[in-house]
Formats: sequence, structure tokens, C-alpha cells
Amino acid sequence: MKRYKILIAAASVLLFSYSCGTPKYISYFSDLQPGENQLTLAAQSGIRVRPNDRLSILVNTQTPKLTSMFNLPILSQQVGVDGSNDQNRGLSGYTIDPEGFIDFPVLGKIQIGGMTREEVATYIKEELQSNDLVKDPVVTVEFMNLNVSVVGEVNRPGRYKIDRDDLTILDALSQAGDLTIYGKRENVLVLRNENDTQRTYTVDLNSARQLYSSPVFYLQQNDVVYVEPNDTRARQSTVNGNNVRSTSFWISLASLLTTVFVLIK
Repeated sequence: MKRYKILIAAASVLLFSYSCGTPKYISYFSDLQPGENQLTLAAQSGIRVRPNDRLSILVNTQTPKLTSMFNLPILSQQVGVDGSNDQNRGLSGYTIDPEGFIDFPVLGKIQIGGMTREEVATYIKEELQSNDLVKDPVVTVEFMNLNVSVVGEVNRPGRYKIDRDDLTILDALSQAGDLTIYGKRENVLVLRNENDTQRTYTVDLNSARQLYSSPVFYLQQNDVVYVEPNDTRARQSTVNGNNVRSTSFWISLASLLTTVFVLIK
């Protein structure tokens, strides 16, 4: 009987040491059930122009000569190192200065900081019409250099381009190849610069309700998404980490089994 108690105790120790390194909370949206689920989406304020953003602003009119007056020259088409053509590579852009101004042809310096793309297009169109420069212009505005960074426990960490106004944190994580098995789904951090202050938000991917209502569900330019490593990954980063992949684990296991064998002999 004594031998069996010792063996059970030894097995319990091994099971506990292994279970401590087993990732928990792996699934997404664990609070959802099959069928209809009513989720409250976060308010989408849209991406707004900030200093150092670059904008492509194109004005089209019925008169080619007028059109050329209000547009920057087209640069020679460039091909990326991967052989692909970026639609923004051949366009000249406007860089927003620290006060939110750009120097626009004919109109001069105009302040567009804090506006959305649609608001910038409407503002320029109204300025052109109110100054009797163009009757029916079509103004198109696109961001040229907006990115978000995804780092930590993802399969492809890196900097990714924002290609639309409603890029979500799920979109960014998908571009980064999803979280690894060692990423903390319940504690994903989003770092955002707000009024020259760095603010940190926490997102729980296990909870769809918390995720979809989060103020960082829709990402903005220069956001940093950081996925923290769980305890298993943290132990693997140490020389003496006690996990099934480390040499120290197997040495400890051999020592424990030797001790048990001596005791029951």
C-alpha cells in the first residue's frame, strides 16, 4: 500500500508540473452560443488626419486643363521589390504638417487636420466651388502611409498597411497569421497615441461582447497590437525553465523516478 501511495504522489507531482504549462483560454468568443447573438458594436469614428500622414488628393473636372491645375504631378510608375505595383507608388502626396495644414494648388494653405477622408474631400470641393474655380469637381482622397504594428505571440509579427477605414483588430491579427498557441487571448494589448499621450487598452478575445464593444475594435494609424506570451512560453525563454521541452525537465523527471524506485525497492 505504501508503494502505491508513493507512486500516486509522484504521478500527481508530474501531472501538476505539466498542467501548469498547459495553455488555457485558447478558444475565441467562448461567451457565444449557437444561434442569434446580439452584440453591441463599438462606435466607428473613422480614421482622422494626423500630422505626418500622407494623402493622395485627386481633383477631376470636365476640363483637362483645370484638372491639371489642382493635381500634383504623377511620378513615374515604380515596381516594388516583389514585382507588384502599388497604386500609391506613382502618386505624389501631401504630407500633413504639425499644425494640420497642407499647401494645396491654387487654394494655398488649408487646414485639414482632424478630418476624415470624406470630410477632406467635401471641404476641398466646397472651397473650389465657392471660389468659382470649378463648377462640378470630383475630389478623391486616399491615405498613403497608414500602418499598424502587430507584435508578440503571433505567427507573422510585423507592420501592416491600413487599406480601409474600418480595419478591425481581428483583421490585423489575421494578417499577422493569428495568435500562436502561446498567446494570451484574454489579455491582448493595444497601444494608441491620443493627443500626444500613449494610452493602453486591454482586449479579451475570449469574450465577443467585450471585444466588439471595445474602443480599439477598429484600429487607427500607428496602433500597436501586442500579444503577451502565456506562462508556458515565459518558462521556455529561461535556461532553467521547467517544461516538457527543456533538458532540466527530463533531468528532474529522471531524478524523481530514481528516488521513487529506491523507496519502493
